[in-house]
Amino acid sequence: MSKFQSPEIDALFEAILSLQNIDECYMFFEDACTIKEIKEIAQRFQVARLLHAGQNYQEVNTKTSVSTATICRVNKCLNYGSGGYRTAIERLKLKGNIPDAQ
Repeated sequence: MSKFQSPEIDALFEAILSLQNIDECYMFFEDACTIKEIKEIAQRFQVARLLHAGQNYQEVNTKTSVSTATICRVNKCLNYGSGGYRTAIERLKLKGNIPDAQ
């Protein structure tokens, strides 16, 4: 169980899980988040993919221009977190829905 689990967050996640395609995700997230927030989450996921693929901090920084502090935080989540990034990356790989990290 997550440290921040609540009925409101459960409802949010159920809503996200109910979305059926990328277009619906765009519609939902454009309503729920700022464009900047969406881009930041996407950027963190890109960092996670690159780190998961074995790239080092310098390579990730060069490819993404993300601060080393953010890269470090994402790496910490990959290695010691709840496994969310790894689960998502592995499932997308299995489905063939994620390109190789670039």
